[in-house]
Amino acid sequence: MSIELFSADRFSAPEPETRRLVLANDADPREADLSGIDVVELQFPRFVDGRAFSQAFLLRRRLGFAGQIRATGEVLIDQLVQMARSGFTQAVLRADQDLAHGQRLLTHYAAFYQGDAVETAPRFVREATSA
Repeated sequence: MSIELFSADRFSAPEPETRRLVLANDADPREADLSGIDVVELQFPRFVDGRAFSQAFLLRRRLGFAGQIRATGEVLIDQLVQMARSGFTQAVLRADQDLAHGQRLLTHYAAFYQGDAVETAPRFVREATSA
């Protein structure tokens, strides 16, 4: 599972603003113009507000967005595994979160049985086709 982690107190977006689209958590990604966009930034205004997970899934699976999807706001390490499975590639963790612990959590599970936004086929299908 690959997701790049940053700390909010040390992060500044490396890409030009013209290549980044910041979506509010109540925006429908299907209505966004993604032409020329390299990074879509999705907001977590509160830990309990998970609408950005649905937005990431829509971007990755339904719209085929191949660029970076960045999580910002109240991002905690508890959310990282689900973020990676939903299609996020970057997470800007709240300043009080431990980056090293977050990295360890991402390596805790080697694989999942269900498909997700990144690996769409369930495990039994992946194993059958690789044999």
